[in-house]
Amino acid sequence: MSKIEESEAKASEAEAAKIDLSEEELQALCKAHVCPKCAVMAEAEDIKLRALADNENFKRRINREAEELRRYATESVLADLVPVLDNLSLAIEHAGDNPACKNLVMGVDMTRKIFLDTLKRHGLECVGACGEPFDPAKHEAIGAVCEEGRDEDCVAKVTQSGYVLKGRVIRPAKVLVNKKPEA
Repeated sequence: MSKIEESEAKASEAEAAKIDLSEEELQALCKAHVCPKCAVMAEAEDIKLRALADNENFKRRINREAEELRRYATESVLADLVPVLDNLSLAIEHAGDNPACKNLVMGVDMTRKIFLDTLKRHGLECVGACGEPFDPAKHEAIGAVCEEGRDEDCVAKVTQSGYVLKGRVIRPAKVLVNKKPEA
């Protein structure tokens, strides 16, 4: 007899043994907690399935947290660099049209643009432009103004730029919101 025939014979004997169990044999198996009809066995199977589901949920949560950590790992460094951008912008703004500072202002402006482009490659984007609709998730209203020719509830003036890193607000833009004059 070949090995395949032997294993088939053993399998059919095992099936026959399952079917031919007497009531006393089933009760003995139940006392040993190995009977498939036993409540303890069903409860153990339920506990096992719950543990497997909990394990899968844990794996998914850990993977999601690791992905978020990778995605926003640079957040604190980029947030620390935002004041540097503010100071470069202030230097350009305060130099004005002074001809003596023309070359210096041009150099500072070029440095600021390169710095912004570098930060953009790492996912940091500037938010808060004049004329865009006011969004409390990205803007912090510090006041209201009445300007003709602008829509209501749109940004009239940006006092401090805001920044978003891959959809997460690092710093909201501080803006003045346009309101219609009350009649």
